[in-house]
Amino acid sequence: MPEPSDARVGLYIDFDNIVISRYQQLHGRNAFQRDGIRDFDRHSRDADPDVAARLKAATVDFNAIIDFAASFGTLVVNRAYADWSVPVNASYQRQLMSRAVDLTQLFTTTTRGTKNGADIRLAVDVVEDLFRLPDLTHVIIVAGDSDYIALAQKSKRLGRFVVGIGVAGSTSTSLAAACDEFEDYDSLPGVARAESAAPAASDRPAGRPEPGTAPETARQLTAAPVFSHRDAAPFAEPDTAEDIDPQTLATELLMRALKIAHAKGDADEWLHSGTVKNQMRRMDPSFNEKPLGFRSFTDFLTSHGDLVELNDDGPQRLVRLRPEAGDPGRS
Repeated sequence: MPEPSDARVGLYIDFDNIVISRYQQLHGRNAFQRDGIRDFDRHSRDADPDVAARLKAATVDFNAIIDFAASFGTLVVNRAYADWSVPVNASYQRQLMSRAVDLTQLFTTTTRGTKNGADIRLAVDVVEDLFRLPDLTHVIIVAGDSDYIALAQKSKRLGRFVVGIGVAGSTSTSLAAACDEFEDYDSLPGVARAESAAPAASDRPAGRPEPGTAPETARQLTAAPVFSHRDAAPFAEPDTAEDIDPQTLATELLMRALKIAHAKGDADEWLHSGTVKNQMRRMDPSFNEKPLGFRSFTDFLTSHGDLVELNDDGPQRLVRLRPEAGDPGRS
């Protein structure tokens, strides 16, 4: 039996949300509906091979999600909500059942599918579990829908640590802020870089180069950090013309975190780099340096040498804001 002090985790997966969001992240706005993925059976003799290839490229690795959830503690609740009679959903059953995921059936009652049904059923189950399982310490919600903001807030008020996992471009920044921690699916350990077909010309944002024309393209398409996007409609790509550069957002977040930390003490005081990162994560739970192209938080700090000073002389890596550093402007 686990020790009483062990963390106990509830994992709740809005299956349609994550699968549809991933497909549209790679293949363009409304691509899931346009390609008829909901009723598409790639094993059918008449299946379009191009659509089958796009669907395969957008396959979600739920093993990576479950492994990440297990890093917080023992998984005592492990549920996924969907209409499992739909071919695209049924294709995941073997993978999910091999990881002991409870497949909660949602029957389609309207032509628009089960989206709202999943939201409500998942939220009701979480609240019930919070009272039924008083030893549940963590709630992990796999979705990016802003409908879950109230659920995340209620779970925190009831003393649980709330983690969100969503797909960049289809995640509400308000949901990310409501969580204690928020992770972009692409940043999870084990998630492979996906190769996606170029979106149709009508779907490609003006001014954005075609895939393959710049070294950073793959990272921009598949690993854009969640905090670089504004609230978007469910299963829709974010506003792209007015998007702020994610590097600029991260730099501003770093500056605010350092200024807050310095305001609590001596302006010249050295701060532990881990303390700074924790402060940044508290301010924006979706912050993660890896989707920005940095292997570690130290590399992220080093890239901002014009704004911060690093001290590696002791056992702890220390950082402080340069006295002459000003507020970075938005690009």
